[in-house]
Amino acid sequence: MAAPTAYIVDAVRTAGGKRGGKLAGWHPTDMGGAVLDALVDRTGIDPAAVDDVIMGCVSQGGEQALHVGRNAVLSSKLPASVPAVTIDRQCGSSQQAMQFAAQAVMSGTQDVVIAAGVESMTRVPMGSTVAFYAEKGMGTPKSPRQEERYPGIQFSQFIGAELIARKHGFSKDQLDQFALESHRRGAAATERGDFGEEIIGLEIETPEGTQLHTVDEGIRFDATLEGIQSVKLLAPDGVITAANASQICDGSSGVLIVSEAALKQHGLTPIGRIHNLTVTAGDPVIMLEEPLFATDKALKRAGLAIDDIDLFEVNEAFAPVPLAWLKHTDADPDRLNVNGGAIALGHPLGASGTKLMATLIHALRKRGKKYGLQTMCEGGGIANVTIVEAL
Repeated sequence: MAAPTAYIVDAVRTAGGKRGGKLAGWHPTDMGGAVLDALVDRTGIDPAAVDDVIMGCVSQGGEQALHVGRNAVLSSKLPASVPAVTIDRQCGSSQQAMQFAAQAVMSGTQDVVIAAGVESMTRVPMGSTVAFYAEKGMGTPKSPRQEERYPGIQFSQFIGAELIARKHGFSKDQLDQFALESHRRGAAATERGDFGEEIIGLEIETPEGTQLHTVDEGIRFDATLEGIQSVKLLAPDGVITAANASQICDGSSGVLIVSEAALKQHGLTPIGRIHNLTVTAGDPVIMLEEPLFATDKALKRAGLAIDDIDLFEVNEAFAPVPLAWLKHTDADPDRLNVNGGAIALGHPLGASGTKLMATLIHALRKRGKKYGLQTMCEGGGIANVTIVEAL
């Protein structure tokens, strides 16, 4: 008897907004609610049929506090009878939401689950939930027992990115070249209309009146290598700059995942099926290197080779991460982040997982390709890998 299958019926995202930019006026729970509404509207499913909403969010404070997932449901057209849960696996939060949703469907526990993510990095700044307590002298997340195990070590994604660049021998010029290519690919994809199937428009107020925000605000359509190279280093002896790292971003995204029974019951047409769900953890100091080893495990479990995968989405948290992944896997760089990545499009933390899946599944279908692999580095040395087949 074949194992139960988890199907993707639709995957959507908002266009990214820069910090203080076009989405700054949107409350995060309303952004999340807009994605839930879009999935219901586009698929035609009865809102009451949704068994659960799993919402990823990293900075769960301020407007994203008190269970942003449930609040997004209450900001949407879903009935109040639809439950929700909010999860934090750092940058992989909504990718993990997607994997939990798939596991629920594959176990037979639930039939219709929305996995989503939201992050307003304008309204709830990165690190603000830690800074609030630190300012009051109430301590930090690193405990005395952690200090015993990792004495004097600061857990930092920025430090991890520098360590990866040093370990794998990447120069600043290589990182800057990669960043330029991200902008070029993002701009080209936008101009071709390749994001048309995945982006849902959000109304914003401008001096010219109400408009729909449908273009990723962070893309530099006129990016040059000279401009990227001119951005100052974040550490005097390092190689990381704001230009070769992901952009702070506001946004939301979501994926509707269902069982085979739900496909028939609700007359739904799937656009993809999930083949592998992997999560691993490793060194919390270099931290961002784990996608390399998680990919190895996922491919082995799926019985696939790297060349069997048609397209890859490797989150561009910092340029050394996808570059180290390419070096480790010997994957074809022309298949990686074909529509640009977080350096150009932005990285809305808790929303990035399902955001990448929206881009990946629609890119596969547009190109007539079959298999896609998505992976993301996460705080604490964790990584998720999801392998999907486009239908």
